[in-house]
Amino acid sequence: MDRVGDRWTVLIVGVLSEGDARFSQLLRHVEGVSQKMLTQTLRGLERDGLVRRTVHPEVPVRVEYALTAAGRSLCEPLRALKQWATDHVDHVAASQEAYDNATSPAP
Repeated sequence: MDRVGDRWTVLIVGVLSEGDARFSQLLRHVEGVSQKMLTQTLRGLERDGLVRRTVHPEVPVRVEYALTAAGRSLCEPLRALKQWATDHVDHVAASQEAYDNATSPAP
């Protein structure tokens, strides 16, 4: 369950919600992710049954990643979370600033 709230999981599921993708496509579309982190996250998602990895026996070999039914069921809650963050970004920023000002030592 820790994986569901992970930054990279959220971004990868977002990309895969638009359709199957190859590793290189995910690397391009998931801004800031390293190859190592993308590999680790995809393996974890596959292990958890959220992503399916398909190897196509072609030359060269083609590997695609897709959401499983369980992975697709994450899309709506993640969209709702994204909308909540968008709706509350100003409130959270103002609260953080007020907290920081109240707890910062006086000069």
